[in-house]
Amino acid sequence: MSASTEFFCRIPKTIELFQDFEEITPIKSLGECRSALYSLNGSYFAYTQPDEVIILDTTNKAQLYYKIEISEIFDLNFSPKGTYLCLWGKPILLNKENGKWNNNVKIFNLKTKTIIAEWSSKNQNGWKPQFTSEETLICKNFNNEIQFYEINSDITTLNLNQPNKKFKLDDNKTIFKLSPGKNPSIAIFIPEKSSQPASISIYELNNFKNPICFKKFFKAEKCEIKWNSLGTALLALASTDHDTTNKSYYGESNLYLLGIAGAYNSRIELTKEGPIHDITWSPSAREFAVSYGYMPSETTFFDARGNSIHSLPTNSRNTILYSPHAKFVLVAGFGNLQGTVDVYDRQNKFSKVVSFEASNTSVCEWSPCGRFILTATTSPRLRVDNGLKIWHASGKLIYLKEFTELYSISWKPQDLSKFPPLKNLEPAPEAHSSAKEYLAKREALANSASKKPAGAYRPPHARGNNNNTTTTLYQKEMESNLKNGNTSTPPPPGLSKLPRQKVIVGAAPVVEKESKAAAKNRKKREAKKKDQSPAPQSSTSVSTSKEEETGGSVLGGIQSLEEKKIRSLLKKLRAIEQLKMKQASGEILEDTQVIKIQKEDEIRNELLSLGWDE
Repeated sequence: MSASTEFFCRIPKTIELFQDFEEITPIKSLGECRSALYSLNGSYFAYTQPDEVIILDTTNKAQLYYKIEISEIFDLNFSPKGTYLCLWGKPILLNKENGKWNNNVKIFNLKTKTIIAEWSSKNQNGWKPQFTSEETLICKNFNNEIQFYEINSDITTLNLNQPNKKFKLDDNKTIFKLSPGKNPSIAIFIPEKSSQPASISIYELNNFKNPICFKKFFKAEKCEIKWNSLGTALLALASTDHDTTNKSYYGESNLYLLGIAGAYNSRIELTKEGPIHDITWSPSAREFAVSYGYMPSETTFFDARGNSIHSLPTNSRNTILYSPHAKFVLVAGFGNLQGTVDVYDRQNKFSKVVSFEASNTSVCEWSPCGRFILTATTSPRLRVDNGLKIWHASGKLIYLKEFTELYSISWKPQDLSKFPPLKNLEPAPEAHSSAKEYLAKREALANSASKKPAGAYRPPHARGNNNNTTTTLYQKEMESNLKNGNTSTPPPPGLSKLPRQKVIVGAAPVVEKESKAAAKNRKKREAKKKDQSPAPQSSTSVSTSKEEETGGSVLGGIQSLEEKKIRSLLKKLRAIEQLKMKQASGEILEDTQVIKIQKEDEIRNELLSLGWDE
């Protein structure tokens, strides 16, 4: 990896900056860090602390540039050239009677080191002001009105009461976005309302009377606008939360392509039904890619006029990322998918370079040099296995670092001219020691798992004992009966569906209760025998016959309440053992079943108190 390539990691109470796998953070923060980011040109890095915002100069490693003494800042945003830093703080209601809020949005000029403007924004969504690429204009939404202000790098105060231009909006749900490029335009989306269709318009900043491109469409409650890098065309992903045909849980979505010259404004025809997962422009601005459809999804590439030029094989993918030089295209399945990453060579007829697994990935980015891929697992998306991995474009793991909690991560932006374009992929550099240790450990675990025989399940209390002792409740009961000379033992659970004769150690044997039909037949046979042999019966036989008719002392019953209680507790223990076997095999138990397992010790103690001995 190039020594000039850097990245940052934001963890709960500090920031770590890395260059060439070595930490270069000059300051260790002590308080909670809620936001951190590089400027778009990579010259500055800013992060928050409870009572200040710290700005570092990253042109020569990372030196302290300035500290803004301000508290409760939750979000940050840099202007395109890094001249201005926008801050969003905690909104506070100052006056309940007139509904006045504090000025929680502030714009800081890094050159003059002053706050040039501030206003109130209660919602964190959509709070960021927008700048033109040359930072000559700034715009914001205020009371359903887009206001434009002229600025320069030496400005110390911005008069918000005198905007240079205005554009009145009809709806507070209107979305707008400035284009990049030297001749910026603005795209304005108005959602559908009542029977009126939605619309998207593109205006030049010096003429708001007549749009240079206009499109109306239905089924659009919200819209995501993506300009290409030159600002000559945009993709509008319009969607609704509900599908009127009841075919999709995700609602309905449609993709539209609009050009600033007005030569084309069309809907992109997609060949598969289902949601649109991802859309992305190529850095060259000459093509774009779309991932869409029910899983397994389709990934299709289109030219700048919306004509299909190539489709990848159908697969479970939902993420598309071009490398900075547009040499490679990364197509992956993240989120609830297994994390497979495919890398294709765009300049070699979409030939596949490699596939590798990056499971549980929540952040994925190409490095500025276009030779490495960063994948990371962050909180709160996932609370476990947080960390980062850096891969070479050939699929080789180069670096790995684990964290208890990782909140955000990103490469340092750098100008593409610093890195020569790739004709052929260079060989992967030698892996860092962290990657070598991780791969060796994973290989050792795989080998041990394949060699280790799968033995029978043993409950926790019987593990670690090499003696051939009885482990199940059935075996212990049978052993107890044999010691006491009782061979009438019930069959083990699951071997027979017939009623089992339960045996209590030290108690008289229990005779199965005979049915009414069997008793009736027996009495008939006895009556017939009596008729055939009229001889008088002895007192011994009479008493035996009466005992048989009445069931004797234990016929169909139990001698005492204690024995009945023991029977019930043993039945519960058998059920607990079966649940533990299910749990050991990986089956998910219900809450009530887990509670039963937790009561095992309590049941065993009660059995001991009743005289039961295992």
